[in-house]
Amino acid sequence: MNVYGMARAFHELYGGTVKAYAEIQLAPTRYTKILNLTLYSGFSEDPVFIEKMREIAKVYQNHEEPVILIGCGDGYAELISKHKEELSKTFVCPYVDYDLLKSLNNKESFYHVADEHGLPHPLTKIITKDMYEKKNDLDVPFDFPVALKPANSVEWLDIHFEGRKKAFIIHSQEEYMTIVGKIYDNGYTSDLILQDFIPGDDSNMRVLNAYVDQEHHVKMMCLGHPILEDPTPQSIGNYVAIIPEFNQDVYDQVQKFLEDIEFTGYANFDMKFDSRDNTFKFFEINLRQGRSSFFVTLNGYNLAKYVVEDYIEGSLEKEPTVYANKNKAQHKLWLGVPVKVFNKYAADNDATKYADELIKQDRVGTTVFYNKDNSFRRWLLLTYMFHNYVKRFDKYFQENKGRDFK
Repeated sequence: MNVYGMARAFHELYGGTVKAYAEIQLAPTRYTKILNLTLYSGFSEDPVFIEKMREIAKVYQNHEEPVILIGCGDGYAELISKHKEELSKTFVCPYVDYDLLKSLNNKESFYHVADEHGLPHPLTKIITKDMYEKKNDLDVPFDFPVALKPANSVEWLDIHFEGRKKAFIIHSQEEYMTIVGKIYDNGYTSDLILQDFIPGDDSNMRVLNAYVDQEHHVKMMCLGHPILEDPTPQSIGNYVAIIPEFNQDVYDQVQKFLEDIEFTGYANFDMKFDSRDNTFKFFEINLRQGRSSFFVTLNGYNLAKYVVEDYIEGSLEKEPTVYANKNKAQHKLWLGVPVKVFNKYAADNDATKYADELIKQDRVGTTVFYNKDNSFRRWLLLTYMFHNYVKRFDKYFQENKGRDFK
C-alpha cells in the first residue's frame, strides 16, 4: 500500500514508471502500469539488501538525472540510513544519520528523546526479556486495561505465534503474563512497552505526516483524523479511514520537535487525544511515510513533490512551511475499506458525520484505485482485496475493538 501510494504520487506529478525493489509482492503492486517491481529473496535484511543495492547502484552510477531512494517500510528506511554514506554516492537518500534513526525508531528511546524536548507521551514502563526470565519487577503500575507493544518494530516483523498482534490491549494480570510469555518464548529479544491506556475509541487518534528539508526546516505538515482502524490481529493500528484536520497547536509542537532534533526527510507520527488532561499523547515516530499516508497526497499535498523540490530542483528552501488542511473546501476522505464497511463500523460522532458528508459529495478516494492505472485484472484483484475487509471486520471487530457498532 505504501509503495503504491508513493508510486502514484510520483506518477500524478511526473508520469512515467517508478522502479521498486522488495522481498515479496502484495496485491496493490500487481497488474500495475505505474510501478516496475523486482523481487529479491532476503532483500529486507542485510547482507542481501546491501549486496543487491551495490548491484543496483552500478546500473545508476552514470544516470543522467539524480535518482531518489525512498524506503517504504520501517526495515528499508533503517537499512538505507545504515548504509547512507555508501548509498549517497549514487542515490539521493533523504534520511537522518543512523544514530538518530536508532534513537527514534525504537519506541523506548523515542520516549527519552520526547521527554528531552517536551513532547507528551503515555505513561510508560519498560519490560525486558531479563525481567521475564527472572520473573522480576513484572508488576503493572497502571489500571487495566493497559497497552503492550514491542519497542523494536523491525525485530517484531520476524516474530510469529498464534494471537500475535501489532499491539495488545490487555484486561487482566493473567492475560498480561500469558502474552509476555508468548512473546519472549517465541524468540523476541528486545524490550516491550507497557503503557497506560488512553481511553476512547479510534476517533481519538490523530496521524501527522511531515516533510523536513535537508537544512532541517519543516516544509510540510498534514494532520489526519483517523475514524476507523483495521481490527485484524496482525494489522491492529492500521488506519482505514482518515479525514483531514487542521490544528495549528499540534503543528507548532511537531515543528519545534523535528527542527530541535535536526530531522530530515519524511516523518509520520501517531498520537491520541487524552480527555483526562486535554492533551495529545504521542505514541511513536515513523521515519517514513505510512501505509495510509496517501491521504496527504489525496488532499492536495503531494508527498513526492517535496523531496523532488528539495534535492532535485533546489526550490523548496525558499518555500514557506505548509500547514495543511486549513481550507475545508479541499478536504477529501481517504478510505482503505469499502464504503459499506465504513458506514457499518465507524463510531457515531461528529468526525464520522463529516466523513458521511464528504462521501455524499463524492469527495473520497483510496490509495489503490487509480483511474490512470485501471486494467480489468487490477480492478478485479483490488475489488476482491477490498471485499475481504467485510469478513475481517465481521470476524474481529467486536473482539478487538470492544464496542458495539451501528
